[in-house]
Amino acid sequence: MMAEVDDEPADIDVETVEFDGVRTRVTRVTTARSRESGRAFVLIAGIGVAATYFDLLAPLLAQRGRVYALDLPGFAGQRAPRTDPSVAFFADQVEAVLDRFELDDPVLLGHSFGAQIVTEVLARRRGIRHGVLIGPVVNDRERSLVLQAIRFAQSSFFEPVRLVLLAVSAYLLCGFAYSMRVPPHMMRYPVAARLAHVEARVLLIRGARDFSSPRYFHSALVAAARDASRWEVHGAAHSVINGSAVGVAELTNAFVADALPRRGQMSEAEARVPDPAYGGIALVWRAARYRVQEWFSAREGDEVGVEHAKESHAAVMWRAFTGGRR
Repeated sequence: MMAEVDDEPADIDVETVEFDGVRTRVTRVTTARSRESGRAFVLIAGIGVAATYFDLLAPLLAQRGRVYALDLPGFAGQRAPRTDPSVAFFADQVEAVLDRFELDDPVLLGHSFGAQIVTEVLARRRGIRHGVLIGPVVNDRERSLVLQAIRFAQSSFFEPVRLVLLAVSAYLLCGFAYSMRVPPHMMRYPVAARLAHVEARVLLIRGARDFSSPRYFHSALVAAARDASRWEVHGAAHSVINGSAVGVAELTNAFVADALPRRGQMSEAEARVPDPAYGGIALVWRAARYRVQEWFSAREGDEVGVEHAKESHAAVMWRAFTGGRR
């Protein structure tokens, strides 16, 4: 994972972008290498969760370009909008971020419900050349909240415990009422039909144990798209962006460099995040402490506290995975 990281940890900056009366929190991740690159990655998570889901993927992508990880309105302690939280609404907020930072041709990467949002933005903005859809939902055979809940539960059996806890804490911060307002829009969004209007090259990635984003659905999306590649990561479930962040980063970078075969499979060993160079109870305690600080800061609307907690957590993880190299 850390063979090509910079000698200094990634820089973390947090700010908010306001559009049409609502706010999106943007976590910018840069390294010495990415500041010299013209490439940018915009990361969009699924329902209820936030930029923290990309805490392993973002620093890896930041070795090749500037990273902008989004906490959308209503998520991660952001005030819930009165506007109907449709895919189109969230796409408006993403476009506002693109305009704010003058990102004309970023690599858009979306996970789960975030893949629907990325699809909508790509269908609108023809100048963007690359999109990465990871674990996209919802397939036409299972447009039911009950069935989707079952599929997510099935996938959760193959997720690390820390990811389950991260998701639960994110949903609590989002709030049950708002979390329940979004899924009906997710169920109705015609992702395959909208993908047919996308001119960008698209990479589809799924975990082999992802029941909510089945293989046959990816086949249908490839058939609908104008230019799509598809890859599968063994051993991974729905949250392939986290435990298999190394593989996702490698696939994404190869795809953008036009060096990736149009379809293939990646082994669990190639994709997984390695064990930290040091750690134990001390690492777990410090990482968890900063995550809790971020949660409470977001709950209280303390953006300075959120940024501090994110920076501290990133520094702890960097030292753990690089052996404390300076």
